[in-house]
Amino acid sequence: MALATNHPDQMYIEGLANNDSAIIQAIYKKFVPKVVYYIKNNSGDEDKAQDVIQEVMILLFNQAKAQQLRLTCPFDAYFFLLCKRKWLNELKKHSNKGVTIKEELTSIHESADEMVLQTEHFDEKQQLYDVMFQKLGEKCQEVLKLSFTLPSMEEVAEKLSVTYGYVRKKKSLCIGQLTQWIQETNRFKSIKNS
Repeated sequence: MALATNHPDQMYIEGLANNDSAIIQAIYKKFVPKVVYYIKNNSGDEDKAQDVIQEVMILLFNQAKAQQLRLTCPFDAYFFLLCKRKWLNELKKHSNKGVTIKEELTSIHESADEMVLQTEHFDEKQQLYDVMFQKLGEKCQEVLKLSFTLPSMEEVAEKLSVTYGYVRKKKSLCIGQLTQWIQETNRFKSIKNS
């Protein structure tokens, strides 16, 4: 089976990864009104719609930055489906009664479903990582954050006023602890098996 090629709309993903304001404005102008319309017609309002859109934009930014997002369908279908599913999950979470959905506005592309599942999977992993990261001690968090942002471990050592050997050992121990905690969770096992 051949790998799917990137859709021309990959430019939106690259624009998000680069925090390109022109691309972000284009997304808000072209694709957001459809999402707002959908949410307002399905038990929501403007504020709820903007919250969902903001969450999805942050998720897409994080996934694009991690270079784990190759668009194989139109951005419109993918973005709309992501927002729609996030909104439906919100409704389910906050409602103990049935949810009425007006299904007149859809643009489903075959690979959009698969891409949405990949993004939701990425989001689950990111949330698990964030929860476990918060369990680490202050020093571990500081060492890891700096090692993710500074170009070299020498710079991390200099910034923390410690030796290069210490910072390498500390990073290794912290990553080991973080990995162990993540792998011990039931959530990790369910993510891994999905």
